[in-house]
Amino acid sequence: MAVRPRLTTAKVVDAALDLVDEQGVEGLTLAAVATRTGVATPSLYKHVASLGELRGHVGVRVLEEMTGRFTEAVLGLAGDQAVEALMHAYRAYVQEHPKRYGAAPMDPLHDDQQREAGMRLMEVMLATLRSYGLEGSEAIHATRRLRVIVHGFASIESNGGFGLPEGLDDTYDQLVRMYLNDLRGQR
Repeated sequence: MAVRPRLTTAKVVDAALDLVDEQGVEGLTLAAVATRTGVATPSLYKHVASLGELRGHVGVRVLEEMTGRFTEAVLGLAGDQAVEALMHAYRAYVQEHPKRYGAAPMDPLHDDQQREAGMRLMEVMLATLRSYGLEGSEAIHATRRLRVIVHGFASIESNGGFGLPEGLDDTYDQLVRMYLNDLRGQR
């Protein structure tokens, strides 16, 4: 008789992420994860209390991936170079993982399960903007503007919403320059 590998919470989340990548967030069910991991649905309750908790774990994992990717992109850079690298890394993540990105929580800072991961991601963004001398509310507003630009563009792009022939990279580069000009104007 073949011995089945021991199921862990991390493996349950891995299976959930695979499902999200294939079917989107709407395809994530406990039954689908159970099938994917080769267990009966009740066996998952040893690892997650509910579908909501599993979605929370998936959101944390997405935030952690984004934080790692963005940190790597900006490491050793400052000012315009760092912001540009961050904005391109953000868009690239959404391009590579459009359905997974859809599992990212919109407001992780107000969720007990996701707060810590959300804070780490926000800290990368705030640190990237530090060389512009922005602090407090100004830094938060600048972070929100960055997020709106990238999230809006990448979300529309990943859903096929830009049907005209002009190059998307050109449009995105214009948005990056616009944002950098805005940041420079705040100094």
